[in-house]
Amino acid sequence: MALDEARQGTHGGGCTCGDCPHGARQGHRRAVAAFLAKRDELAAGQGLPTGVAQSASATRQWVSDELTQSAQAVAERGREAGDAWLYRVWQRTLVIVWGAVAVLAVAEAATAIGAGWTPARTAGLIAGLVTAGLLTAAAHVHRARGGLLAPLIGEDNRLSTSRAVAASWVLLAVFSVLVLALQLAGASGHAQRDALIEGLDLARGAGVVTVLALVCAIAVVVRRVVSVRVLSGRLQKLRADRPRAADLLTDDSGRGGFTDVSYVLVSTAAVLFAAVRLARRPEQLPDLPWGLALLVAVSAAAYFAGKYTEGGRPVVLSVVRAREAGDLDAPIRTGDDIEIRGAGFVPPGAGAPDRLARMVVRIGPVHVHVPMIPVTGGFANPTDTVLTVPVPVEVEPGVVEVQVVTASGAESNRVAIDVTD
Repeated sequence: MALDEARQGTHGGGCTCGDCPHGARQGHRRAVAAFLAKRDELAAGQGLPTGVAQSASATRQWVSDELTQSAQAVAERGREAGDAWLYRVWQRTLVIVWGAVAVLAVAEAATAIGAGWTPARTAGLIAGLVTAGLLTAAAHVHRARGGLLAPLIGEDNRLSTSRAVAASWVLLAVFSVLVLALQLAGASGHAQRDALIEGLDLARGAGVVTVLALVCAIAVVVRRVVSVRVLSGRLQKLRADRPRAADLLTDDSGRGGFTDVSYVLVSTAAVLFAAVRLARRPEQLPDLPWGLALLVAVSAAAYFAGKYTEGGRPVVLSVVRAREAGDLDAPIRTGDDIEIRGAGFVPPGAGAPDRLARMVVRIGPVHVHVPMIPVTGGFANPTDTVLTVPVPVEVEPGVVEVQVVTASGAESNRVAIDVTD
């Protein structure tokens, strides 16, 4: 609905109803603020019905259900805001593209002072206009998916670092070939045309061609590796509400990633160096030194290794009976709380309340939803290393297996416990 109204443009920029693209962001912010206020209120023990206030288990279940419903409303608002943002951002990408063309024109005009205007400068300006025109057409076709961001967005709705790096090298290669082609079209002498054709020799552009092939291969292989690891349960991936620029430098949880940062920084420096070489020698492909190409290869290898080794499936290490102060030591019985200790229960990107509410623990044949226990500023349960759930009365006494299913759908190992009468 938000996307349809975005195309119709029926609301003004001051709308804050939350049901249209102009107000979707404000609606999401208000929903988040309402959820946080409700969470802190329930954490302080306020707003509880008198019917459940006398039972700790009933209170916990009621609070968890209330927070789950509120979290689902926040998630729905977030998805609407993300779809509306994708539709609006495609025009902003065009501003960046045509702004780069304007910068190119100003730079050529400034450097032409004293040196004079040359056919190479004309070819560079026309190549910039042609490239910008092609990018504009592509952005218009994919305007509902973020315009120029569409090919850079991965299946998890985040900006892909490998695709962004590969796209920068592809744009540089296309621009370089267009500059040479336009110069060749305007050349009048055979010697000048031969020199321009020689500028495309592999001996001159071997470094750029090698790096281009490498980064494109990394983008393809990383996508395959991530897909295989997700489907096999060795990597937990959750979809984001919308892509963000920080995705290029961080992991799914928003923490900066060393391999991502190094890959982006080294590639950016190499692209800028190649662009300067092209400006200095527009009659040939940028001759990227092999030392710089090797530096890009090392950062790409580190990035690939990081992607191949990241993540992991949830692991249950032990299951014990939860004991409060004053309780006697006893075996696990139906109705008791058990504490599941392990790792990987809350994967990166799963810290949102609606994702926490999707966690399930299998106790024998019974599926128990992990209750959310609020505290001021966050949640005491569930956490990445400890889950606390009750043993329902439907569990038959005897040896049963406990298994955790995270919000991403990944299943942990099974641990057997003995439930007594």
